[in-house]
Amino acid sequence: MNKNYYAILMAGGVGSRFWPVSTSSFPKQFHDMLGTGETLIQKTFSRLSKLIPKENIYILTNEKYNDLVLEQLPDATQKQVVLEPAMRNTAPCILYASLKIQKINPNAVMVVAPSDHWIEDENAFISNLQTSFDKCEKENVLMTLGIQPTFANTGYGYINFEKSENTIKKVHQFTEKPDYETAKTFVASGNYLWNAGIFIWSVTTIITAFQNFQPKLYELLDKGFSVYNTDFEDDFIRDNYGRAENISIDYAIMEHASHVYVVPATFDWNDLGTWGSLYDKLNKEENGNAVVNAQTILQDASGNMIRTAGEKVVVIDGLNDYIVVDKEEVLLIYPKAKEQDIKKVLQKVKDTFGENYG
Repeated sequence: MNKNYYAILMAGGVGSRFWPVSTSSFPKQFHDMLGTGETLIQKTFSRLSKLIPKENIYILTNEKYNDLVLEQLPDATQKQVVLEPAMRNTAPCILYASLKIQKINPNAVMVVAPSDHWIEDENAFISNLQTSFDKCEKENVLMTLGIQPTFANTGYGYINFEKSENTIKKVHQFTEKPDYETAKTFVASGNYLWNAGIFIWSVTTIITAFQNFQPKLYELLDKGFSVYNTDFEDDFIRDNYGRAENISIDYAIMEHASHVYVVPATFDWNDLGTWGSLYDKLNKEENGNAVVNAQTILQDASGNMIRTAGEKVVVIDGLNDYIVVDKEEVLLIYPKAKEQDIKKVLQKVKDTFGENYG
């Protein structure tokens, strides 16, 4: 394996739309959401390790998830777990991890990847990643993997690329989440991709981009360069990280840079952002019910997403297109069509019954 290959695995999110399974103390990336026997973060680590040495995979997460990461990823060591003392979106933590990697290996090329996405064809993913690594080793470019849109989704950002016969396309611009009519024109045009948040670059190129486009953020975190990967790193980060601007890598870097390229993905992808997106990926029984863990007796029931802990017996009669999720002290029975409101419901539950329920 190439010792210059690195990964930054983003594992700090809460996944509140997957409540009540995903909670702030035990978020979705640490759950086996599809009933495969592996949690999402385990699946992602395993996928990346097909190309990247396991010891070069860094896990970026909130400090309260440190023990969960080490428990679920026994091949990772504490030095590979990069802990945020405060949530500051993706740009500060990517810069922080990049500086740590640069100090170890200034020739590093890396991929930044979410820990909670589902990718079907892992060989195709590795092939697309290898193509991107090859270009980033030779040229000072910022790269991303874009997903071929299958419908006019308003929940994703889009990547507008210049049409060409090349496998690697020049990016014209990143576009924020559009309204439905705009999304339809994007999909029809044939030169827009969904932004999956998978980025590839050399450590030198990304740090130079921070110097150029986010000089204050770079100056703040570069001050700790001498103590990174030492016993004094934690003190510096605890004292300084909270002063970083709360800004995404898209806003901070990708929307400003001109040397950005995209590889249209040749693999199936799902961001598993909601119970509905999970339902789409699961096998269904004859009436379109998707079941995880539960043992069911279903009558006049169709299109439901049903999940329980263990092998609980669930009997449903006369329910269609609902989310039915049982977890210890919480039972959620909620229309699939309103799944985007689960975040609001969670807040109401916390306000009414306390933080322990979220």
